[in-house]
Amino acid sequence: MTTTTSTTAAPTEAVATASTVATASTADAPALIRFRPTGLDTAPEVNALLERLGLGPFAPDGLTAFGGRNDNWAGTTTLGRQVFVKTVARAPDGSRPEIDRALAFEASAARLPAGSPLRTPEHLGTDRESAVSAFRLLPGSRSGSEVALDGDFDEALCREAGRAVATLHTLGTAFGEDPDAASGPAIDTAEAPLPPMRWLRAFPWSEVQDRSMAQIAAWKLVQDDTEVVAALHRLRERERTAPHTPAHCDLRFDQFLVHDGQLYLCDWEEFRLADPARDVGAFVGEWLFQATYSVFAPTGEPTTAKDAVALGFDLSHEEIVERGAAGLRHHIPRIAAFWQGYTECRTPDPELAERAVGFAGWHLYDRLIATAQAHAVLNPVARAAAGIGRTLLLNPAGAVATLRLADLADLAVPHSAVPHAAVPHPAVPHPAVPHPAVPHPAVPHPADVPSGSPR
Repeated sequence: MTTTTSTTAAPTEAVATASTVATASTADAPALIRFRPTGLDTAPEVNALLERLGLGPFAPDGLTAFGGRNDNWAGTTTLGRQVFVKTVARAPDGSRPEIDRALAFEASAARLPAGSPLRTPEHLGTDRESAVSAFRLLPGSRSGSEVALDGDFDEALCREAGRAVATLHTLGTAFGEDPDAASGPAIDTAEAPLPPMRWLRAFPWSEVQDRSMAQIAAWKLVQDDTEVVAALHRLRERERTAPHTPAHCDLRFDQFLVHDGQLYLCDWEEFRLADPARDVGAFVGEWLFQATYSVFAPTGEPTTAKDAVALGFDLSHEEIVERGAAGLRHHIPRIAAFWQGYTECRTPDPELAERAVGFAGWHLYDRLIATAQAHAVLNPVARAAAGIGRTLLLNPAGAVATLRLADLADLAVPHSAVPHAAVPHPAVPHPAVPHPAVPHPAVPHPADVPSGSPR
């Protein structure tokens, strides 16, 4: 067993069963989405780790889980400790690369000073053999997806997110050290898996059975677009020659937690040396996906499944473009705040912003592929995301100023100055009538997007 005690890594990856066990108790309360965990009798390694750490086993009452792709448990032990435990998958060859990458982050982050902008829940210990890790639970915390859904991921939080990500990108070098020289497991230097370049030529037959028809259609959007394929190859080449830093490489809103007014960054299974533009672009891409969604839910108000199916299908093209532009103008100040926080803590290389726009374009494709998992056909919001992602991939330099990833002096430009053309005409096609076989809401909210890679 490997144990460490640094203030790192964290809980958002999880098992998601069909039974939600905790939600907002009133209409005005923030959304708190929790799930029923896998039975501990099928995972004895969980309590075994907790007992070896001297925390006591989980008390069965009140045990819950967070949504995601990995089994996890959150609750109080018999000794009164509030703990979050998660498992990760092993590779087919029996290795544990995700655990090793997370432990490499733990070792690197252990030298962060008190008060660092990069905060992560305390890592209590890991059993590498069984691929199980334990962390201090932050009771009442909300994932970034929940915060964004409730409209509370404001400019101040975005600035804090920028400071946290910039601090991550200086790990090791901030202390005058080579990141590879950190004690503990070596930082992974392998190329990040997304986008999976071989899938740009053809979708592996072995993967077809695990993909929905909508996901296959989403991949076809990429594969049939020779300009997008060429742009992704160019982005990969630029990434290979860019300065590399420690990077999260799986950044999404649900990798953030808000607890007692402070922002935490979590889930380090893809941590590696990589182009820092990946993380910046992913954060930008999350807000662009939110802006695309606002085309069909412009008020931000919760809707029923029936309403979600109907929303947007009676809109004219002009109305769709207008709503999309309004959503983009609403979110661009948050992108600008993130970039301000980032540049306060780190000086980016001259081409980072342009590469980040390219990665934001890929992120939109990645999100639409993920949201398509439970659907039979692609819905209009997915196709709108693809259009915007395409525009960014083909001309990243042209979007740097619009997205306010420029010099600090440019951050003073009022958001009303964002051009109406920020949502390009082909980016938001007029939605078609949904296929009657689709059993789910046609417009999934970004907070519902499952995790996992490749999509």
